[in-house]
Amino acid sequence: MRRSTTLALVAMLALGALGGTAAAAKRARPVPMETVAPRPAGDPVMAIVSISAQKVTIYDADGWILRAPVSTGTTGRETPAGVFAVVEKDKDHHSTMYDDAWMPNMQRITWNGVALHGGPLPGYAASHGCVRMPYDFAEKLFDKTNIGLRVIIAPNDAAPVSFAHPALFAPKPEALAAAPARADTLSREAAEASRAAEEAKKANAAAGRDTASLTAALRKLEKAKARADAALKAADKALAAASEQTRAKAEERQQTAAQLAADAATALDAARADAETKRAAAAAAKDATKAADAAKVAAVKAAHDAKLALEPVSIYISRATQTLYVRRNTHKPWPDGGEVFDATIEVPISIRDPDRPIGTHIFTALARDEAGLRWSAVTIDSGDDAKAALDRIEIPPELLARIAPTAMPRSSIVVSDEPLSKETNYRTEFVAVLSNHPQGGFITRKPTVPPPAAAVAERDDGEDFFGFFPRNPATPQQRRGPSFAPGPRGWW
Repeated sequence: MRRSTTLALVAMLALGALGGTAAAAKRARPVPMETVAPRPAGDPVMAIVSISAQKVTIYDADGWILRAPVSTGTTGRETPAGVFAVVEKDKDHHSTMYDDAWMPNMQRITWNGVALHGGPLPGYAASHGCVRMPYDFAEKLFDKTNIGLRVIIAPNDAAPVSFAHPALFAPKPEALAAAPARADTLSREAAEASRAAEEAKKANAAAGRDTASLTAALRKLEKAKARADAALKAADKALAAASEQTRAKAEERQQTAAQLAADAATALDAARADAETKRAAAAAAKDATKAADAAKVAAVKAAHDAKLALEPVSIYISRATQTLYVRRNTHKPWPDGGEVFDATIEVPISIRDPDRPIGTHIFTALARDEAGLRWSAVTIDSGDDAKAALDRIEIPPELLARIAPTAMPRSSIVVSDEPLSKETNYRTEFVAVLSNHPQGGFITRKPTVPPPAAAVAERDDGEDFFGFFPRNPATPQQRRGPSFAPGPRGWW
């Protein structure tokens, strides 16, 4: 009996030791170190987070410049793999979801709460879906980035490679050179058109006030003429029936009534002529207001498009929806945070073999060169390789003619099997999540609530930033692979 008990105890200790060894192995994987490239760094162009390697790498136009370890989402709260961009920055952010937890140097990538920020790094994935970075690294990075920075969260250890393809934007030097002056000219013309529309509106209001009382005034004069005509008729009748003794008085009365009737008719005719003139003027003022408003809308749109041509352009091509989406940052702040992205271009697109996976590829214009732009490619999901993916796509020529001539560094084209997430909205560039990878830290968060239509209308000053929702994306679907259940709530 004692020997059996001893053997059981030894077995339990051995199992405990094995379990402890496995847990320790999970935590003892090599931790990436913070490193800085041994060269002068340019402005960041993209950040790539590797979930498998638990690291983030920051790239400028010439390669990597910063690397650091991270802690992504734990089991059940996994950080979503996909394509994002920085949409808001907050130096001293405190969580509204997790007990006011401090998340310094926060750079938000979705409005439902996924962000990069400073935090503790235990050496393994431990967050609630955010990407924790070393505190000092997060502070340095915060000072270098802007809203719109491309953030790629890769399940593997992805990295950009130099890339060229005929489908990529090839800007025209003459269009680039003329773009700033064109934007200034069209901006002035839009301001003049706006002033002209305002003046036309005032003139129309004045004309409206002039015509508002015409009906009542004419009715009053018509009644006065009717009374004068009735008085004249009575005077004529009295004159016909007058005796020799009353004839002189009846004639005087009849002459007075005739004069009053003639005066009433003259006044009514003059008023009617004046009313016609005023009504014609009011109609002309109304037409002028419509024309001025149309000219204003056209001028503001032209100025808006010219201003956007000075910004990097981003395109997302979805195999799931067979649609091409275009985004440009307007740099217009939104009251609740972030900036408004123009989303007025959204067109169907043809993809060869649409039922065959194409993968997820991010093509980024890094810098200008002799050919126009120097590009890189990052692939984060299996399917075609980058070249084969672009070979299957035909971007509409009219769209290329509109945006390619002034394309500039930081412009991008994303090709993916995935639809855009519903978290893509008026304050984001693109949010696209790989549906074949865990995303517990994304799907367990409350979705972003769109603003009331009235609030959007109040903010829309003629530049149609808000034509996008709710036309766009279908609800993200599980493309392949298992579904992932949410995990328990824990510390951020």
